Amino acid sequence: MNNIPCTLTIAGTDPSGGAGVQADLKTFQEFRTYGMSVITSVVAQNTTGVQDVHHVPVNMLEKQLDSVFSDIPPHALKTGMISDKERMDVIRDRLKKRSCHYVMDPVMVTTSGHPLIEEQAISYLIEELLPLTDLVTPNIPEAEKMIGRKITDHEDMKQAAMELVTTFGAGAVLMKGGHMEGQAVDYLYDGDSMYVFTAPRINTSNTHGTGCTYSAAITSLLAKGVALPEAVESAKKYVTAAIRESFSLGHGNGPTNHWATREGVRAHEINHR
Repeated sequence: MNNIPCTLTIAGTDPSGGAGVQADLKTFQEFRTYGMSVITSVVAQNTTGVQDVHHVPVNMLEKQLDSVFSDIPPHALKTGMISDKERMDVIRDRLKKRSCHYVMDPVMVTTSGHPLIEEQAISYLIEELLPLTDLVTPNIPEAEKMIGRKITDHEDMKQAAMELVTTFGAGAVLMKGGHMEGQAVDYLYDGDSMYVFTAPRINTSNTHGTGCTYSAAITSLLAKGVALPEAVESAKKYVTAAIRESFSLGHGNGPTNHWATREGVRAHEINHR
């Protein structure tokens, strides 16, 4: 591999720029990694919701993946929206051959409530892709679908994180608490230790693309060789600033601000080399 940290997103699009591949590439750029993308689905969406979806043909998905891996192998990659078992199968085959970090953002429903994955594909995601991860970053509704029960408090969150590692085989789990009341508390469990990351809750509806942005920031830092707990800590600060300085654009849930400051320091100026 070369010395330039290279990052790859395998996900769906967002033409309004707040989520999906577009959010990932913006975040990769802010963290000064060389961002690449493989499109799984072309999504007509904006801040109000999803208007239509066109899934990229499977053979085209295969060719995109081969184009990247044969020429510029990434140091870290993330997956976002993968709609069905057929496309997951193609991605799984490539992931088994990779030599880089893998972060899964288990995208299932948009901020506006539109489903992005077929119900019958969820079990395949859990059984076939989850054990390949270095990190999975579910929010509470996603984790509930994965473990098959409700999560109602912080103890439930920690138990879900541990279960996704010990029972389901994830490399590590970042259990995000954005759907809880009070402070925004996330739990990282790596199989040995439980880490807690806390930030003030920001009173805004402009949260379009926060999950994509958070996982892309972690992916960028892993590509630079940052240890997982430190990567999550820095990414948490970045996404918190992106929400705090978010944009009131559109007629729905506005997007986060990918060039937001982080305690007075732009994200791409963080020295993690």
